[in-house]
Amino acid sequence: MAPNMPTFQNTPGGVIPSIVNEVRTAFHSHRTRPIEYRLRQLRKLYWGLKDNEAELTEALRLDLNKSLFETFVTEISWCENDCIFTANSLERWAKDEAAEDIPLTNKLVSPKIRKDPLGCVLIIGAYNFPVQLCLGPLIGAIAAGCTAVLKPSELSPATAAVLQKIISESLDKSCYAVVQGSVSETTALLEEKWDKDKIFYTGSANIGTLIAKKAAETLTPVTLELGGRNPAIVTKHADARLAARRLLWGKFVNAGQVCISQNYILVDKEILQALVAEIKTAMNEFYPDGAKSSPDYSRIVNERHFFRMKAMIDNSKGRILHGGEMDETEKFIEPTVVLVEDLDDALIKDESFGPLIPIYAVDDLDEAIRIANQVHSTPLALYPFGTKKETDKILNETRSGGASINDSYFHASIPTLAFGGVGESGQGSYRGKSSFDCFTHRRSITSTPNWMESLLNVRYPPYKGKLGQYKRMALMSPNFDREGKVSLGWFWWLMTLGAGSAKGGLARYLVVVLG
Repeated sequence: MAPNMPTFQNTPGGVIPSIVNEVRTAFHSHRTRPIEYRLRQLRKLYWGLKDNEAELTEALRLDLNKSLFETFVTEISWCENDCIFTANSLERWAKDEAAEDIPLTNKLVSPKIRKDPLGCVLIIGAYNFPVQLCLGPLIGAIAAGCTAVLKPSELSPATAAVLQKIISESLDKSCYAVVQGSVSETTALLEEKWDKDKIFYTGSANIGTLIAKKAAETLTPVTLELGGRNPAIVTKHADARLAARRLLWGKFVNAGQVCISQNYILVDKEILQALVAEIKTAMNEFYPDGAKSSPDYSRIVNERHFFRMKAMIDNSKGRILHGGEMDETEKFIEPTVVLVEDLDDALIKDESFGPLIPIYAVDDLDEAIRIANQVHSTPLALYPFGTKKETDKILNETRSGGASINDSYFHASIPTLAFGGVGESGQGSYRGKSSFDCFTHRRSITSTPNWMESLLNVRYPPYKGKLGQYKRMALMSPNFDREGKVSLGWFWWLMTLGAGSAKGGLARYLVVVLG
């Protein structure tokens, strides 16, 4: 029996300022500062999720045709575990830290780092993982002691409505609110002043750029979790079967609507045919009756994105090796493998954000690295397949938000590992402790005791005769010469016979001893 589902309704634009004001006023009441308050909210959110699992499952089916397995693994259990992990770790995270690298003379003022909440924050979620990408940042904000306004994606309306139900029933209404809507409502939210707080956005680079520009007007800090034209590089020494299975899995989850899945595959010509053959084998193993009839395969979120992906295939000059079936009525696009020969092909130069798998053959690893840097120099993720020497070379000569060696986004499937982009793929990171840090200001604190006044006399005018005293107290002596070489002193020279390293010194001593 289907659960009773809440209805998605846009928040009236006229009430948005009052919603934000109430949440901001709640922050300034300091209600969210006590650790016990934050723990209570996290625990209540957990039970809100637990009690609404059926509603969330049905909502994700309606919005994206997500399978029960994907819904549980990537959405519901992910957030439930995050609540528990964060609650169990919060007291440790929130404790003052002793400051590092403090000279002995400055330890007298007890330098420390205090963890303060940033304020009232705005969280704008995405449609592809509408539970995880909304609640993940919210859990971090709650843990940090912030209040928050959440704006779920209107492209997953059923899930957005269930999230609003969970938050309104489980959390303190004056501290945590949900605003529903699309462009006009988001614009109204951005018009509110978040300069003392923060904006957290997950979505496309185009919208992220607009949000960053708006935030810059008031010097509002932002965390941007964007996408990217993520490359997979398969060298001639890679295991073709493993590469095929693992990369296909990365494109099959949520029908490829995953910001960190590979956008294209660069494969050495020597292994091209083997990789293509293994891709076809894996396709049949994963979907023996075809993807369309499989209960495990999702659908495209809406018609606009369906036709966007269809146009990418229609406009490609590449050759379809597998797949290509589409059904507008179901918003179904079969996993489609295309061999392309032009780097200006739409399947490579644009982010597909769907089950499209373009393959481009290269002569060698250097060409693959050059192309990856040319297509997008700062993607969200990178997937090198090959030997350790080859994958080390790829990592050393590229940049990306994260990387999984010989796999597809394993790094992003670890809930407690920091996740974020670099350059055009985003800024800032979250998940695990990083979610707490994301919404926390690390406040440097010192406390100067009264009895130190005589020791501080050197800083007070008049300064006549005090510079020498200051130099004796504060100046450090370099351990390197004018050429930048480290000089470790006569004792180390004696111990190494001038070799400069323990290994070199041992070799010289052996020469002396053995004659």
